[in-house]
Amino acid sequence: MADTGTDFDIVVLGGGSGGYATALRAAELGMSVALVEGDKVGGTCLHKGCIPTKALLHAAELADNAREGAKYGVNTTLEGIDMAGVNGYKDGVIAGLYKGLQGLVKSRKVALVEGWGTLVAKDAVEVDGVRYTGRNIVLATGSYARSLPGLEIGGRVITSDQALTLDYVPKSAIVLGGGVIGVEFASVWKSFGVDVTIVEGLPSLVPAEDAALSKALERAFRKRGIKFNVGTRFSGVTQDDQGVHVTLEDGKTFDAELLLVAVGRGPSTAGLGYEEQGITLDRGFVIVDENLHTGVGNVYAAGDIVPGLQLAHRGFAQGIYLAEHIAGLKPAPIVESGIPRVTYCEPEVASVGLTEAKAKEQLGDDAVETLEYNLAGNGKSKILGTTGFIKLVRQKDGPVVGVHMVGARVGELIGEGQLIVNWEAYPEDVASLVHAHPTQNEALGEAFLALAGKPLHAHN
Repeated sequence: MADTGTDFDIVVLGGGSGGYATALRAAELGMSVALVEGDKVGGTCLHKGCIPTKALLHAAELADNAREGAKYGVNTTLEGIDMAGVNGYKDGVIAGLYKGLQGLVKSRKVALVEGWGTLVAKDAVEVDGVRYTGRNIVLATGSYARSLPGLEIGGRVITSDQALTLDYVPKSAIVLGGGVIGVEFASVWKSFGVDVTIVEGLPSLVPAEDAALSKALERAFRKRGIKFNVGTRFSGVTQDDQGVHVTLEDGKTFDAELLLVAVGRGPSTAGLGYEEQGITLDRGFVIVDENLHTGVGNVYAAGDIVPGLQLAHRGFAQGIYLAEHIAGLKPAPIVESGIPRVTYCEPEVASVGLTEAKAKEQLGDDAVETLEYNLAGNGKSKILGTTGFIKLVRQKDGPVVGVHMVGARVGELIGEGQLIVNWEAYPEDVASLVHAHPTQNEALGEAFLALAGKPLHAHN
């Protein structure tokens, strides 16, 4: 324990991306901090989310490369997937990052309190009968893999939690949910040789993205042999020794070895004393103002329990924001639309800012201009054998308000996209920048040249 005993400037409840970022930044700013975590520091992202799924996606990419080597004159064959080996690699990545994070928490002299905490007063959290008081409290208790009402998880019906620890490759799987988590697992499993069908109740895959990206992903998935059924809701599932039998509301049925329930994540706020202390919850989410303040005492909230994008980097940014806000540094509130979003399936989907539909809603139909630049004209994309495009959304005669991309590795390009959107750049600002050749990054440069009215390679 730190030498403050059980009294701190900030007590953080939850050690995931939002919680540990708050703790590390606050400690850096000279505040005394207690970080309460009942499981492992790093939370969902490190242990059951972003990091393990991306490790699986990398293994999946290697499987595809081995299978398709002959296309490039490299005689490789895929002998099979060794799940023990894949899981060993994935767990090794997690272990290394976890060790580094534990070292950071220790070196910053953050008091790590191991145990499940409850909010027992406007300025106190209780862990195993010990009360920790904080002049400020930050709630960052994260999220859990949600199911649908009446849909029991168990046996052959699993969530991402169980999918990440499977020690075998199923022959077939149905993925319930065509959002980020659903399409990422579908992508991995297809690369591993699984017969995959996605069931999505909304009219398209990745329905939160720009319509053009959804259509492109659907085309790419069809080509890869990933089946999907959109626009009809799930009705029920039965399971037996043969597998799972899924029924939709229109009577359609699907059979497979497993059903992965990927219908999103719910906020972990039940039974933690929040409502008893006067905190407003809406369907389990903690309602906050633009400073992430709950309206109760000096209690703040960050990450997946706050309505909005459930992304590790959003929680991380909110944690840093809170530490600086509490320290009186007056940081600018985080604009939700300026947070980059990446879906790491094959092909990748990456976006930042407003979709075309949202931009028209906010600015008016006639005030929005769009441009699509096809990756077919990009040398590096040609070398990688990927198709896709970059779509730019701008305010007419104004700044670019959205950058949307689909194609292999485009997640790596979103950094420049978010600078463009968040700095409210005009097309000519970006068109004059020199992009290295041959990189996929220069596709962004070409797109902006075209939007600035001087296309070099674009086909009109």
